[in-house]
Amino acid sequence: MALMRWDPFVELNTLHDQLNNLFSDSFSQRGMQLAPVTDVYSEDDKQLIIEAHLPNFDEDEVTVDVHDHALEIKAEHHEKEEDKKKRHYMVRESSSSFYRRIGLPKQADEDGVKASFSKGVLKVTVPFKELPKPKRITIDAKAKK
Repeated sequence: MALMRWDPFVELNTLHDQLNNLFSDSFSQRGMQLAPVTDVYSEDDKQLIIEAHLPNFDEDEVTVDVHDHALEIKAEHHEKEEDKKKRHYMVRESSSSFYRRIGLPKQADEDGVKASFSKGVLKVTVPFKELPKPKRITIDAKAKK
């Protein structure tokens, strides 16, 4: 009987490869995207633009709220399909949801936030307001002792 040296990392590498194959096969074949793409940018110093790509949602399934100096985007989609044939009864249900909370900068004008939804893309525009300038304090050169 021959003795074999045991290497624990061989089994660990095999398990790692199996998990990678499981996830890559299940998501790539179905074409699923784990999270919708969200872009946050500013074209100028006057506003912040947030674009959330929500291709599987309708306009009435999306809500935008400003709460605690943050922008909250929520989307929820439910679908139910019933098939009644003779004695067979089948119900297919699916649901998907999206939630994103984006902290707003100090200069954000929360009252002026606007949102539009077109072709599966939610576009939220947050205008900036002018922040008060710091107040300069003069220093008295003749300090009394």
